Amino acid sequence: MSASAATRPVGLSAYIAVTAAYWAFMLTDGALRMLVLLHFHTLGFSPVQLAYLFVLYEVAGMVTNLAAGWIAARFGLTSTLYAGLGLQVAALLALTALDPGWTIAASVAFVMCVQGASGVAKDLAKMSSKSAVKLLAPAGGGGLFRWVAMLTGSKNAVKGLGFLLGAALLATLGFTGAVLSMAVILAVILAAVALFMPPGLPRGRRGAKFSEIFSRSANVNRLSAARVFLFGARDVWFVVGIPIYFYAVLSDGTEAGNRTAFFLIGTFMALWIILYGAVQAAAPRILRASERSEGSLIRAVRGWAAGLALVPAALALAVLLAPGPAAWLTGTLVAGLLVFGVLFAVNSSLHSYLILAFTRSERVTIDVGFYYMANAGGRLVGTLLSGLTYQTGGLALVLGTAAAMVALAALASGGLSDEIGASPA
Repeated sequence: MSASAATRPVGLSAYIAVTAAYWAFMLTDGALRMLVLLHFHTLGFSPVQLAYLFVLYEVAGMVTNLAAGWIAARFGLTSTLYAGLGLQVAALLALTALDPGWTIAASVAFVMCVQGASGVAKDLAKMSSKSAVKLLAPAGGGGLFRWVAMLTGSKNAVKGLGFLLGAALLATLGFTGAVLSMAVILAVILAAVALFMPPGLPRGRRGAKFSEIFSRSANVNRLSAARVFLFGARDVWFVVGIPIYFYAVLSDGTEAGNRTAFFLIGTFMALWIILYGAVQAAAPRILRASERSEGSLIRAVRGWAAGLALVPAALALAVLLAPGPAAWLTGTLVAGLLVFGVLFAVNSSLHSYLILAFTRSERVTIDVGFYYMANAGGRLVGTLLSGLTYQTGGLALVLGTAAAMVALAALASGGLSDEIGASPA
């Protein structure tokens, strides 16, 4: 879509509608993750079993992203956006059928399947929203970076509120009441978005071929590889390790103690995501993007990743030096992980901008889908390692693994060339 003055108001209204739909989705996504994690931990699930609950979510995300770019290119972005929101409603409703009397194996299998459906839903919505930015953003003046940073940053701030919402709903309404209330609210929002979505998004092209999903752009492929390691490094501590460690430190085993731990953990995770989102939105200003060339921004990726790797490495050392849980260690972890969030947000925002800068408008949904397939792959690896490393080596191994993965992300991004918009057809 052209960014001319005549079409920009239409583009802005469509961007606002897409952003609102994405916000609603991510609020329930964050809440659902916290609900599942804390609810099943209190039922006695081990760290590895908790990780299993999210495995199909990430596997589904990989498959979905690989195919969703082609689906959107063929049938249009609004179709994939609505499908994502609708599928999330169905997943939430399905969780209300969970029976506490089931065996652990049956519960894990059922929740894995529902989480898999939620993973499909999330990545349909994500791919649609991120691709829309490339097509709707104004040309020139750093407009693309500003718009993608605002969408991504605000989305993560909303998801952070979702973590807090999930913990609060679990403590007040219980598991079934929480997921049912979220399903009803999201269904209402889906209906409103479908009724009032303005024009401005492409309707698809019937000639799109499935073979186009694999990119021949070296920059797209290298950035995707870096994304695998970057998000693997985040999820290796975020999914299981840190929440379960904090629960062990904060809960005294009583019902009141459990509720207090839920709120404190949910609050920390929410604040982390909100901080992450705020820094993402501010990344163009932090990087002075309007004053720098695109080549300079590309070269900055490796340096920011290298700086990020130092944080989990230092935290792993602090855990190794501590004789056991202590107030100073908990404070150090909280402060260190907030610093990690700031640096991680700049890295992530750079990635989100560059994938749109590297692709062309006619390939945007396909290249974005491929890139977010890599993102889901990194989250899958991080999710599996989160439970495995915590159960085998404790928090020190979790954080050490995160440091190693960020270092690999820095190496992968080091091969990016300065050529923008060179994605072959």
